[in-house]
Amino acid sequence: MIRWGTVTTTNAPLPEILDFAAWHLELGAHRVHLYLDEDMPEAQAVLSAHPKLRVIRTDDAWWARRNGRPAKHQARQGSNARHANNRHANKDRPEVDWLAHIDTDEFLLPAQPVAETLAALPSECLCARVRPVEALAGSGPETLFKAFHVDQDRRQRAAEACFPDWAQHLSGGFLSHVAGKLFFRAGTKGLQIRIHNVTRDGLQNPGEVALDGIELGHFHAADWDRFLKLYRFRLARGSYRAELKPQARREGAVNLHALFGLIEQSGGEPALRAFFDQVCTATPELTGRLEDHGLLRRRHMDLPVLRAKHFPRA
Repeated sequence: MIRWGTVTTTNAPLPEILDFAAWHLELGAHRVHLYLDEDMPEAQAVLSAHPKLRVIRTDDAWWARRNGRPAKHQARQGSNARHANNRHANKDRPEVDWLAHIDTDEFLLPAQPVAETLAALPSECLCARVRPVEALAGSGPETLFKAFHVDQDRRQRAAEACFPDWAQHLSGGFLSHVAGKLFFRAGTKGLQIRIHNVTRDGLQNPGEVALDGIELGHFHAADWDRFLKLYRFRLARGSYRAELKPQARREGAVNLHALFGLIEQSGGEPALRAFFDQVCTATPELTGRLEDHGLLRRRHMDLPVLRAKHFPRA
């Protein structure tokens, strides 16, 4: 029986962490590793009470044993993921066979049981990639996601049809990563883990396989308030920061930092909201275009129900 789990560094509010954990427990996760990036005593107490969760507060003492706290959260994520991997390496048999390094706003969306998909991977496969779909803002019984084509030419043509005003700058109409995230074999010695890749003995992503039967539902900008709350942080230190390359591979494309600067210069927050409504909102016009290109995903999430099931006292 294949066992799998997740590893995540987070400072999200407790309800969001509970939704994340409950979803993956419902999918069959045997372990959910949570590294708390801030002092969150209430969250730590609630989460630690669940037998399948492993919760660590990464305080000053934690980082003092690891040559200091990295300034960038991306580096802290990699360090914590390596710690989780090494915990499994030091056992006669790892508690799980596979770990997915994902964030609390990312939800695995499998077409069949995750364990079955992982069990079918060849023995030489050290890591397996799940591609993202981005959640669209909107209400209703289903959560709607936009997907993208892996092939660059098809992706660009679809983006021009679905997001005509922004296709030059957005890869597939996405605001966040299109690289996806990885499952890796837990307990693999010498494994260096980053956000989107792993390395061992100088080889990046050894034996990588694409997990076509699992998508990664990313709630990067699932509603306007959340987008705006995280917007300045992402511009300064996150996925919209100035030093990143443009997403789209087109002449004249600018990165998201520059694009958002141009949008705000043209009309401030109202212009930013108009962009959000065009790119991130499940309007009938956008969902129709996405469906025409085979890029609309629908999923019943029922997160409050799952949270109550797995954390009835929270």
